Amino acid sequence: MATTPASTKDSEKPGDRSAVRTLLRLWPYVRPVRARLFTAAFVAVLASCTGLVIPLVLKWMVDGPVADGDSTGVWFGALYLLLLGLAEALLFGLRRWLVARPLAGVEAGMRAGLYRHLQRLPVAFHDRWASGQLLSRGTTDLMLVRMFLAFPLTFLLVNGVTIVVGVVIMLIQDWKLGLVVLVPALPVIVTCVVFESRYTKVARRAQDQVGDLTTVVEESVLGIRIIKGFGRHRSQARAFRELARTLRGTELRKAGLLATIWGVIVTLPEVAIGVALVLGTVQVADGELSAGTLVAFLSTALALRWPVDSIGFLLAMSQEAATATERYFEVMDAEPESQTTTAAVSASAPPAPSAPPSASVSDAGSGDSGLRFHEVSFRYPDAPEGTPPVLDRVDLHIRPGESMALVGATGCGKTTLTTLVPRLHEVTSGRITLDGEDITAMSRAELRAKVAVAFEEPTLFSAGVGDNVLMGAQDTAGQAELERALAVAQADFVYALPQGTDTQVGEQGLSLSGGQRQRLALARAVVGRPRFLVLDDPLSALDVHTEAAVEAALREVLGETTALIVAHRPSTVLLADRVALLSGGRIAAVGTHHELLRTNAEYAHLMAGTEEADR
Repeated sequence: MATTPASTKDSEKPGDRSAVRTLLRLWPYVRPVRARLFTAAFVAVLASCTGLVIPLVLKWMVDGPVADGDSTGVWFGALYLLLLGLAEALLFGLRRWLVARPLAGVEAGMRAGLYRHLQRLPVAFHDRWASGQLLSRGTTDLMLVRMFLAFPLTFLLVNGVTIVVGVVIMLIQDWKLGLVVLVPALPVIVTCVVFESRYTKVARRAQDQVGDLTTVVEESVLGIRIIKGFGRHRSQARAFRELARTLRGTELRKAGLLATIWGVIVTLPEVAIGVALVLGTVQVADGELSAGTLVAFLSTALALRWPVDSIGFLLAMSQEAATATERYFEVMDAEPESQTTTAAVSASAPPAPSAPPSASVSDAGSGDSGLRFHEVSFRYPDAPEGTPPVLDRVDLHIRPGESMALVGATGCGKTTLTTLVPRLHEVTSGRITLDGEDITAMSRAELRAKVAVAFEEPTLFSAGVGDNVLMGAQDTAGQAELERALAVAQADFVYALPQGTDTQVGEQGLSLSGGQRQRLALARAVVGRPRFLVLDDPLSALDVHTEAAVEAALREVLGETTALIVAHRPSTVLLADRVALLSGGRIAAVGTHHELLRTNAEYAHLMAGTEEADR
């Protein structure tokens, strides 16, 4: 199964990142709503401090009206307590209202930003990353970030202020008892430091495993026909159970760490409060302390139980949010495709050595008009050091209005060559020009408006048939362009669908046959009347009769554009004006189909093999 650079095995390495430093990267997203967040934090502090006034009212009641037998005073005290409780509840409700809408907006903005960034990242990035890992970053991780901003971020501050104010109140009431309650502070702090280090690693591991599990689910859904067709549902279920069991173990490890810190944080303060209760009772019995003061002291200590007890899970949520933030920015920090001119790319690449005279097979025609490859070499960025390039000094010229078939054995680099034209991958050295203009000197938007592509494996989206086809045209394209493109691709079957061109084709277009999907992909390539057309074996899934009909309609389109067509069948090759043979990553021969059949043994062998396969 594919894993990302941030895979689960990497998450076990101790990181040197600071959770605070990581979470500070959220500030640009939070800044627009900072006023409401600061207001919410102030309201929460006010509500918490309002709760600390209650023990002081209790002290007044016990030492005053209760001791004096003043029932009226008791009723007034009860009224004060009720009002303080209502004020505290209303203030916390106001805090929740203040943060709900803006933080939902922050999450939505971050998710939209991630999606936009993913569209701008190069194909090489998507080749390396599992889709489930990207999906989990846009869903689970951002949910954890929102929860952190809504709760831990505020209450780490609020509880800190509450603890400080409460301790001051207790020390004022009786400094000796206050010191007793403060004894557990040091071991609690040490426990929190140790907990943070260990919990960070486990939280990262768990979130990466969620991404792996998401990938398996997504692949199983998309590949359900293969799983059922080969009876592999049991093996897939076993693989899923193994990942789920691994994730369960990691989550239990998280729970164990959380239980440990909670045990320490809850037990030690409770013991200290118990000791303070005994000592305070003795002092009251000896007349050294008033009963009201002891009640106020213990009430304040008990009011601090929640702020102290919550430290454990607030730290846990903060660590998970820091890990989620780190995972989010692993994607956002990836370098996107440049949207501006990047002519320096080719200029900065080392010059390719000149090809030997015998290998120079580019067209002898003058000028750089049309589509031209100038000594183009390509090696995948993550290829092992020392491996030969996929393409080596390819020199090829397709004249304006000409169609060129690209032929070669499987794995020789034909598809890779076609991806270089729309800059799905960047050339390692050399350059590609369209009508004499280097493609790296164009913006990607300009380049991709000129070049249309259709790949052997067609991809359709969960949208209407018409929407899928019109993705290949400008926004102004209408029904006439759609009907023309469908006619060229012999995709008249769409009119028999339940809602015609508005019929939803479903995820990946799996409700259609392979040939139908391929014809829609071809229609999408030609609908915008592109100046340059790149087709990667676009007719491989069609039967002989449909292929012939498509070829007949396609000839008219090819007469209006400059085309590069990856071909395997002789019938597809015959669509082109000339043929280029790619062998060993280099152009071995260029000529017409009949010329190469007579003069090139490798080409004749390839064509003989495809003819035999077609029979």
